[in-house]
Amino acid sequence: MAFTAKDVQALRERTNCGMMDCKKALTATDGDMEKAIEFLREKGLAAQAKKAGRIAAEGLVYTLIDPATKKGVIIEVNIETDFAAKNQRFKDFVALCAKTILEKNPATVAELLETKASGSEETINEVLQGIILVISENIQVRRFEVLEGNLFSYTHGGGRIGVLVNFKVDDAVFGTPAFEEYAKDIAMQVAAANPSFLDKNSVDQTELDKEREILRIQAINEGKPEAIVEKMLAGRLNKYYKEVCLTEQPFIKDDEISVAKYTQNVAKELGSDIQIVKFVRFEVGEGIQKKADDFASEVAAMAGTK
Repeated sequence: MAFTAKDVQALRERTNCGMMDCKKALTATDGDMEKAIEFLREKGLAAQAKKAGRIAAEGLVYTLIDPATKKGVIIEVNIETDFAAKNQRFKDFVALCAKTILEKNPATVAELLETKASGSEETINEVLQGIILVISENIQVRRFEVLEGNLFSYTHGGGRIGVLVNFKVDDAVFGTPAFEEYAKDIAMQVAAANPSFLDKNSVDQTELDKEREILRIQAINEGKPEAIVEKMLAGRLNKYYKEVCLTEQPFIKDDEISVAKYTQNVAKELGSDIQIVKFVRFEVGEGIQKKADDFASEVAAMAGTK
């Protein structure tokens, strides 16, 4: 598999490794990006790589909770430019989608588009087409997720990042200012630290086996004796858990304690068990690459040399 200079740059952005190291990794793995990341990590050159590439697509992440039904939704809708993402018509459309989801329970984006919008005889898709005509930009409803229970939501950066968290806690405690402060702390933790899993038990076994093998090869490449490699793995896996598991992460306001310990402390103060059941975090454009213009080719084309 061939690779280009753009592939080298993309690998560099994801791993923070040097250009030559990235080129060697892609050469050794026939241009396979994920294998190249593993190659760099095995050599001890890269830390846990970012899951997605550069965030490029524009749009809005929006959350809405209905206290009466204890249902909440988080949704991402994409648009071409940041300027258009701030258009009030666009913002109103995203809010309409969220309200429609909570009222009419579509299971997928395709179903949502064919669902009649809340308070309207038009489908969401028909409303969407009308807004596209006005704004003159392509708009895509990308994804949404619905949670049920005692929910708290948080958005950051004007809707660049959105978080929805489900807590198991006594209803009498859930509405108190002290719990609200705690819930906001947890949602902000998710927004800032971007955990991949809730806790150790949530880590995908395939992902864990892959990480264990990378760490094992990394230790061997460092010249560690085979006899102590397995003992070292336990410590390195704990470090991995602290990076990817919400409850194991150092709490952002006090890195001397974990999120789990912070939760225990608050539960004791409030006199109620508290459990983080699930979280969802959307970031605008994660995993989407905008079309990158080849500047050199563009100049050559304008000059008539290509």
